[in-house]
Amino acid sequence: MIYETITLDIADDIATVTLRRPDVMNALNTQMRAEITHAVGNAGREARVVVLTGEGRAFCSGQDLGDRTNVGDINLERTLRDEYIPMLMAIVDCPVPTISAVNGTAAGAGANLALAADVVIACHSASFIQAFSRIGLIPDAGGTYVLPRQIGMARAMGAALFADKITAEQAADWGMIWEAVPDAEFSEHWRGRAAHLAKGPTSAYAKVKEALQASFGNSMAEQLKLEGKLQGDCGRTRDFKEGVMAFLEKRPARFEGR
Repeated sequence: MIYETITLDIADDIATVTLRRPDVMNALNTQMRAEITHAVGNAGREARVVVLTGEGRAFCSGQDLGDRTNVGDINLERTLRDEYIPMLMAIVDCPVPTISAVNGTAAGAGANLALAADVVIACHSASFIQAFSRIGLIPDAGGTYVLPRQIGMARAMGAALFADKITAEQAADWGMIWEAVPDAEFSEHWRGRAAHLAKGPTSAYAKVKEALQASFGNSMAEQLKLEGKLQGDCGRTRDFKEGVMAFLEKRPARFEGR
């Protein structure tokens, strides 16, 4: 696929997907959703970490409301089913860690696109807005699933009903994102985080994702059984053997990702 609304750069086992429609604050149209889905799917097989970020002053302003000439022609259920779900599940099911490097405003579906990643790092000037109620909609793109789990029902309900701007620092305090960092340090910081994951035990990271994603639907006994299975898988990897040897030899581990 030739990308026209995003770029995909892979270097040093880090795949960076940059949303590139800065003139509309990286709003999501049909083409961009298809390109993100394709890029993340490929990057998950070629790199050891995938980063999503935006060009310009926004991460993503959500659905491109100018993508249709007539509001009455929009079939939101079809759009979510055929375009959003594949895009979001490409991120959720990505076999390597995913990072959203939120460089500015993340609103509506753009906020929930960011929150679909495993780790969200935002600059202090960034913000998150569940803007849906402003146009008579409910949070979608996974918002009604992710928000109650991350910040609790009270805050999720308030965010959805009032559509207030949530600052990056507030989001970090609430547990909505991993961390908020000063703007001047943002680029270097997320790149450092990505580099750390790209050199880590990739197979173990995949099992971490599988275990944590399953935990909400499991009883304690079921989760303990799953932990045992996944830990057994990890124990048979080259990275586990390297990690133990590095510990015994008092040196940094050199993980191969297998």
